[in-house]
Amino acid sequence: MPQTLGLIGSGMIGGAVARLAVAAGLDVVLSNSRGPESLAGLVAELGGQARAATPVEAARAGDLVVVALPLKAYEQLPSDALADRIVIDAMNYFPERDGTFSELDSGLSASSVLVQRHLPGARVVKTFSTIDFHHLVTLARPAGAPDRSALPVAGDHAGAKAEVVALLDTLGYDAVDAGGLADSGRLRPGSPAYVQPYMGERPEGLDPEEARRWFLASPGVPVPAARVKELVEAGSVAV
Repeated sequence: MPQTLGLIGSGMIGGAVARLAVAAGLDVVLSNSRGPESLAGLVAELGGQARAATPVEAARAGDLVVVALPLKAYEQLPSDALADRIVIDAMNYFPERDGTFSELDSGLSASSVLVQRHLPGARVVKTFSTIDFHHLVTLARPAGAPDRSALPVAGDHAGAKAEVVALLDTLGYDAVDAGGLADSGRLRPGSPAYVQPYMGERPEGLDPEEARRWFLASPGVPVPAARVKELVEAGSVAV
């Protein structure tokens, strides 16, 4: 198991992964595009197992490295520093935020394939992309818990996938094999496996502030591995 988890992108998903990692006894090295000083509050919250660094430093320090940036910034990932690393791709494609990628819009590729192409020396594995930051924390359970959830995992390297599956187990989740990176379009926003199953049905008629409060108060809905497998298989590969 890794002793240190590097994070490039320490916002909502990155911060949630860091919290689970620290709770599991791992060290975390946090980074973002704004510089280590901007992470002082999160580092203080996480305690002595966390420190802030630059993306290059986080890439070199982590036994595994989670990347959780807006997809539009994926070409800013430090390719040299991530060579020979297992890179966990938690990014999603939102055209309204990221701009359009014709290769993705046409269904010719999946976003994780682009990330792997940019990081030829790394072994990219897709996970953490199908659950929101809040329920990623609230639904974590010990191994063997009857209400343990699963997350889908996609990647082209069997050994890398196995290490990511072991990390998920340590953080509180079972795993479902979602195929290779070319298959990871099944995990895209709007797919059957994306976010909604873990969130449950929101009450109707809420205004935006009420909806926000409901979301943050919701413990989430456990989604076991068998159900995640069904949801993944129900999705189409095309992005």
